[in-house]
Amino acid sequence: MEHPNPRYVSRLTKDTLALVLAGGRGSRLYELTDWRAKPALYFGGKFRIIDFPLSNCVNSGIRKIGVLTQYKAHSLIRHMQVGWSHFKRELGEYVDVLPASQRNSPNWYQGTADALYQNTDIIRASGCKYVMVLSGDHVYQMDYGNMLAYHVENKAKLTVSCIEFSIEEAAGAFGVMSVDQNDRVLGFEEKPAKPTPIPGNPNQCLASMGNYVFDTEFLLDILEKDSAKEGSEHDFGKDIIPSIINDADVFAYRFQSADGGQAYWRDVGTLDSFWAAN
Repeated sequence: MEHPNPRYVSRLTKDTLALVLAGGRGSRLYELTDWRAKPALYFGGKFRIIDFPLSNCVNSGIRKIGVLTQYKAHSLIRHMQVGWSHFKRELGEYVDVLPASQRNSPNWYQGTADALYQNTDIIRASGCKYVMVLSGDHVYQMDYGNMLAYHVENKAKLTVSCIEFSIEEAAGAFGVMSVDQNDRVLGFEEKPAKPTPIPGNPNQCLASMGNYVFDTEFLLDILEKDSAKEGSEHDFGKDIIPSIINDADVFAYRFQSADGGQAYWRDVGTLDSFWAAN
């Protein structure tokens, strides 16, 4: 469903930096990722999985994009150089490759949150009011502008994109958000055996898609705190979200089709799911 005020959404997308997490190996895909990261896998012929979040960004009006790479990134970087090099920096638009380069730490990226922490200077330099963090290895079509508008209208510090799944499908497979009647997040469980159902719908739950919208200053603050926390795995799902839901306004954004029904989204992290989605 489109937002009724496209100019309002356009202003938000222009003030947003998108950071695509594309450093994962995807070990459950076995030999397919022996020589390239999962986001660089071919999909539907000549395309790559990374093309989905990048296309979503461009079609949503977000044209400040960083792609965080780590594992066997040559194929991914080459694809981006060939297919995504048409942006005009003089207009303030770009797709930058942000490899693990030990900017703020002697380590390579230690987790999803650490990947952003090691690029905090780039986040600040963007001057953007909002940061959208995206998984680089999912297959779906989404207008991120509506999620940004939802984030701002709820005065949220963090908004998590979610999709409805049956309890049986989500059990042991996805991170699950528990919410109140207004979709304010009350809790988060990482791949629970018994997911918490949606209020009023005992057969469905809200699975996290791994996409987030943060107020920039709030994000920088929690990344700094997490970097100094002993025992943290520096992961958004395991550490960041559970640590802030009691003290900050965190909302779940329900990803749905234009008619309000079930949208198409696939985590192609296994051979079976990758085959079926192709």
